[in-house]
Amino acid sequence: MSAFIRRGLPLALALVAAVAAANPRMGDIYDDAVNHAGRPAEDLKRDPVEHPAEMLRLSGIKPGMQVVDYMAADGYWSELASYVVGPKGHVLLLNNPTWDSWSGNHWQERIKGRLPNVEHRTVDPEHLDLPDHSVDALLLVKAFHDFYWVDENPEDHWPKFDMNRLMSELARVVKPGGVLLLIDHSAKAGTGSSAAGPLHRIDEQYARSEFEKHGFTLIGKSDALRRPDDPRDQITYKGPMVGKTDRFAMAFKRS
Repeated sequence: MSAFIRRGLPLALALVAAVAAANPRMGDIYDDAVNHAGRPAEDLKRDPVEHPAEMLRLSGIKPGMQVVDYMAADGYWSELASYVVGPKGHVLLLNNPTWDSWSGNHWQERIKGRLPNVEHRTVDPEHLDLPDHSVDALLLVKAFHDFYWVDENPEDHWPKFDMNRLMSELARVVKPGGVLLLIDHSAKAGTGSSAAGPLHRIDEQYARSEFEKHGFTLIGKSDALRRPDDPRDQITYKGPMVGKTDRFAMAFKRS
């Protein structure tokens, strides 16, 4: 090794250390997933609202895992998870028939010929056709409140759910030690599930208690999706609150 290289090496190492200290997540698999080449343009527009790297980081998903994106709609999170779990992992993109319809079945163009480790299934949320303790991580993003919504319009084809049965199914399929990531629109504190129908929101503490009653323990939270300016009294999926709602994000570990 030349004297020049020997003299320059400590400086180079110091520069690398300085950059790493200033950017502690440099090389992070979650940032890499968000920055993956070829992601759809519409997904990139969603990123500033969804904060996907931080949410995936909270979930703790790792390469090789078996992941369920539960009520995944068009699969925005499924694609991101597929990059994290890699070729030795697998992502199940699950919708019930109504969510397939509402999302226009756009999961088809997302995964066909693009994401070989992602599989779509249409399921009954109360009777998941999955083996016991077969899932390492489950993502439930902005859909939990919908299970409490009782839809009076038969044209929507939205069933009334037995929540104890539905929650028991989630607890059954997630492995002991597995993780569940829950993200949803915040309702006013103390309102329980009453805002699920009119506003498509749910109270954070109520949601937490429901998972804790079914064998999940809170292990982490993120404030990245918080919007203190949200009065929590307006509907979430249309009108002025679209993309501006206060959302909670919690990670649970299956006991």
